[in-house]
Amino acid sequence: MQAAAPTLIRLHRKARVLELGWPDGRRAELPCEYLRVFSPSAELRGHGLPEPMLLGGKREVNITRIEPVGSYAVRLVFDDGHDSGLYSWDVLEELAHDHGRNWARYLQRLDEVGMSRDRDVVKLAALVGHYAPPKR
Repeated sequence: MQAAAPTLIRLHRKARVLELGWPDGRRAELPCEYLRVFSPSAELRGHGLPEPMLLGGKREVNITRIEPVGSYAVRLVFDDGHDSGLYSWDVLEELAHDHGRNWARYLQRLDEVGMSRDRDVVKLAALVGHYAPPKR
């Protein structure tokens, strides 16, 4: 069964939060960073990955546009250029419902590999096994 369309989709640009409301009165405020790192795009979801690809450095990301896609979804255009995720009503409902659990797991995964939410921070631990100095 397809989720009901939200009756409210409002971007709070300064706070970097997308506010959602549904016909039954439920409301959610989802940070732009959360929506970006949990984008339903193939770029992050791949084909059958158990979790989305881990993406750091998006703490300050914002949404620049919200574009309707038919009567079943919106495309969120982010200021980092990402625009390929279609957020169906089912996806938005799931992201709202699972926000706490998803976010805790995301932070855990970042910590496990030494990545940061800040775009200008590269923790040296994240380079171990991935960086080789150039050969002379």
